[in-house]
Amino acid sequence: MTRPDEIRIGDAERDAVTSALHDHFAAGRLDQDELDERLDAALAAKTRGDLGEIVRDLPGQNGLPEAVHPSRGPHWHPAMRHGHPALAHGHGHPAWAGRRRPGFPAFPLLLGVFMIVMFTAGPATAFFAVFQLALLVWIIKAIVFAAAHRRAQRR
Repeated sequence: MTRPDEIRIGDAERDAVTSALHDHFAAGRLDQDELDERLDAALAAKTRGDLGEIVRDLPGQNGLPEAVHPSRGPHWHPAMRHGHPALAHGHGHPAWAGRRRPGFPAFPLLLGVFMIVMFTAGPATAFFAVFQLALLVWIIKAIVFAAAHRRAQRR
């Protein structure tokens, strides 16, 4: 089995580390020469271990992805150790960071409404009905997004 440090990385991991390096430079932890040297090394890194060596002496956020323990699997969370699996899978929880939930199936719904209305009242009415329904769905999604954004800012 491959050790976590030997797992190959992609551009997203390199970008996260370079962003963290810029943050540490802005905080005064790195000078310009160190930043340039570490950025070059980060862009040339091939594995998680390579990236880990670049940021091992920096505190706080380093941009590295959390290592997955082989016996625990990708969905394991420390809350599960205490018998609370519901805590590990709640909304806004670190275990769900960076993951998207499946979206609302608007297209199949709109297509279904269009077909039903088209065969009962004609294509012009169907187009108008689908347009109104799409606008309503968009408004509801905007309100839900605004409420979630406001809740996130309050935390």
